[in-house]
Amino acid sequence: MPSDKSIFKQGSTTYYWSSKFFPKNVRRDVFKLYSFVRVADDYVDAIPSNKKVFKKLVSLHKQSISDETFDTEVLPTDTINQQVVKNIVAVSHKYSFEPEWVDSFLDSMQADLDQRQYEKLEDSLWYVYGSAEVIGLMMSKIMGLPPRAYEAAKMQGRAMQWINFIRDIDEDNQLGRMYFPLHELETFGLKDLSKKTAQANPQAFKDFMLYQIARYNEWQTEANDGYQFIPKRLRLPLMTARDMYSWTAQQIAKDPLIIYDKKIKPSKKRVIFRAISIIN
Repeated sequence: MPSDKSIFKQGSTTYYWSSKFFPKNVRRDVFKLYSFVRVADDYVDAIPSNKKVFKKLVSLHKQSISDETFDTEVLPTDTINQQVVKNIVAVSHKYSFEPEWVDSFLDSMQADLDQRQYEKLEDSLWYVYGSAEVIGLMMSKIMGLPPRAYEAAKMQGRAMQWINFIRDIDEDNQLGRMYFPLHELETFGLKDLSKKTAQANPQAFKDFMLYQIARYNEWQTEANDGYQFIPKRLRLPLMTARDMYSWTAQQIAKDPLIIYDKKIKPSKKRVIFRAISIIN
C-alpha cells in the first residue's frame, strides 16, 4: 500500500515540495487530503479513464459519510480506495469540512469524465469551484485560518487552477477537454485550441493566452489579500507554491506556443531554492 506521502509526491512537484515546509502535524493532514484528491484525479486523467474505479471511490465515500461507526484507521490490508477515503473522512471530521466540499470536488471530476464543455465564464467557474476552490477552503480549515480568510483561499485555488488550464491545454486536448469559455474562443477567432489552429493563428492564440494570464494575475492579486490571515510559520509553503505558479505564468507569457512543446513546471530545485529565498 503506497503511503500518503508517495501518492502526493507522484502527483505534483510544486505542491508536494512546497508542502514539505509545513510543520509536521499540518503536513500529515495535508498529505491525507491530497492523497484522496490525487487518486481521484489520477483515475479521471488516465488514458483511458478509470471510470469504474472512480465510481467505486465515489460509492465508498458516500457509504462512509452515512455510517456513523465508520473507522478511519488505515490498515495494511486496505485497498487504495479504502485508504484515501479513510483519509478524507478523517480530515473532514477533524476540521469540520462542509459536506458539500467533497461532493463538489467529485462532481467536477465526474464532469471531466463526461467531457463537459463550458459555454460561459460562470460555467467554467462552476468546475473551478469543485476542482480547486474547495481545496483552498479545506486547506484553510487544516491551517486553522479565520473565516474572513476563506474568500481569498478560494481565489488562490481559482488562480492556480487557471494556470493549470493554460499550461495543460495540449494534454487536455488529448483527453477531449477544454475548460475555457467557448464564447471566448469565438471572440479571439479560434475554432479550438489545437496546436494546428494555434500555429495557423499565432497572434490570435497569443492574444487569447495573454488574456487568460491577465485573468489569472487579477485573481492572484485578490488571493494575496488573504496572506495577512496566515500565521508566519504557515506562509512559507503557500508563498512558495504561489510564486512557482507565477513563474509558470511568466514562462508561458513569453512564448504561449511553448505549451505544445513541453509542460512548463518548476523543478524540485527551483521550488526549494525559492522557499529558501523567502526564508532569507
